[in-house]
Amino acid sequence: MVSKFNHQNEQWHVWVVNASFKFMKSSFIVQSWQRLLKSLFPILILISFFTVLLVDSFTPTIAQIPRQEIRGVWMTNNDFDTLKSRDKVQDAVSQLRRLNFNTIYPVVWNSGYVMYPSAIAQGAGIQPFVYKGSDGHDILADLINQAHRKGLLVIPWFEFGFMAPPTSELAINYPHWFTQKRDGSQTSISAAGEVMWLNPFHPKVQQFITNLVLETVTQYDADGIQFDDHMSLPHEFGYDQYTVALYTKETKNPPPTNSQDAAWVKWRADKITAFMVQINQAVKQRKPQAIFSVSPNYYDFAYKFHLQDWLSWIRQNIVDELIVQIYRPDLQSFVANISRQEIQEAQKIIPTGIGVMTGLRNNPVPMQQIKSQVRAAQERGLGVTFFYYESLWNNALEPLNERQAGFATLFRSPALRAKVE
Repeated sequence: MVSKFNHQNEQWHVWVVNASFKFMKSSFIVQSWQRLLKSLFPILILISFFTVLLVDSFTPTIAQIPRQEIRGVWMTNNDFDTLKSRDKVQDAVSQLRRLNFNTIYPVVWNSGYVMYPSAIAQGAGIQPFVYKGSDGHDILADLINQAHRKGLLVIPWFEFGFMAPPTSELAINYPHWFTQKRDGSQTSISAAGEVMWLNPFHPKVQQFITNLVLETVTQYDADGIQFDDHMSLPHEFGYDQYTVALYTKETKNPPPTNSQDAAWVKWRADKITAFMVQINQAVKQRKPQAIFSVSPNYYDFAYKFHLQDWLSWIRQNIVDELIVQIYRPDLQSFVANISRQEIQEAQKIIPTGIGVMTGLRNNPVPMQQIKSQVRAAQERGLGVTFFYYESLWNNALEPLNERQAGFATLFRSPALRAKVE
């Protein structure tokens, strides 16, 4: 920058000398101007000198880019009636855009099955069917296309993580991929019912999940990928033959009988972290600007009970956005959880939001609760993502118009996010 300035300054000096020479050949008036320029010449040289010094000593500062506010909604299997219809998707996307949302998280991995045509799933023999739209179209591709036309991001969501029902082809065809408790049992009860857990330490499981993720970000114009609280393992698990042998080999001791032993918890959590690092690297190699999103529970619970050390993921710089699920009906408890130190730490680095419950089919949430929680998050500089689309204004306590009017007050101006290229 300085050398360019000096060159321009030298050209300016030549111009002044040439102009003065021409003026000397002119009339008396022109000669008067020449004398004036000559008298001002030392002052102009001084100004130029100090300008060069200022440019040379100037250290440019890069303007701080405001962190993008997350205004999202998850689309689950419960939203399939909407997702399978092009017209309903168009209406949904238009409505979300009008209400100043900016991100959609559609489910692509649920109950051991994918929600799109998958060569990986077909090759593994775990999915004898393909989810299709009402006119045979690709549901995920249609959603992405329509959302992008309206300026919304679409980040596919691997909802089930390492979970799969015992009745799924995945569990039936690959029993050795699953882990177990110390008593030999293989299932636990979750919000999705009875589930088994893929062994996150097994290389074939890791390769399978990685292949599905890469297939999603490569096959579609997706803006990223998201993992939630199920990209984890309940602390009771990890006593399968493969994991016991691996732990014994590395530590020279068998796993502790206490599943919450600190060293045993850390060893398993570190293994999951290492796998997340590998997935991140694989995704970034395929699509460097892809948003690597995670949506866990609050940290103490996630780490102690599900071996999910997501704070370490953030500190290792593999997370591009964080949405912490805080599903609390009580405002005081909600505020206490969104004010946690680890959330404050994250929001200094990456876009950070809070998962807000808008209702379940058998448990609707009043609009006033939603408003108060969104307001509390916004007051702390946090974005929000709602669980889930159908419960925004369908299956709600309030009439449709009243419910939508309530959401219209949450985001009064647009906050568009940059599309991943």
